Amino acid sequence: HVQLVESGGGLVQPGGSLRLSCATSRRMFSINAMGWYRQAPGKERELVAALVSDGSTNYADSVKGRFTISRDNAKNTVYLQIDMLRPEDTAVYYCNARIIDRWYWGKGTLVTVSS
Repeated sequence: HVQLVESGGGLVQPGGSLRLSCATSRRMFSINAMGWYRQAPGKERELVAALVSDGSTNYADSVKGRFTISRDNAKNTVYLQIDMLRPEDTAVYYCNARIIDRWYWGKGTLVTVSS
């Protein structure tokens, strides 16, 4: 089992930046993969960025070049740096962790992009 707590969301103007954090209750080496998902109003939850235990990453096409996922093993935290924000990035962002064959979710943090 692992607990995930997201933070860092807020209201930002188009073109701005945010850094989301996901603090985990387990050491990073014990987690097979972590990801950031988002769910916009009226839409399905979608994967935006993933980080595997070997350090490899992948991104949704819509966020490539603007979003960066990273981790700090000492702090047991995964980050999502979001740059060049667009109104269509408005969503609740969720942290996700996979441990073997089980998936865990945080409660989410709201990102609103508006002028």
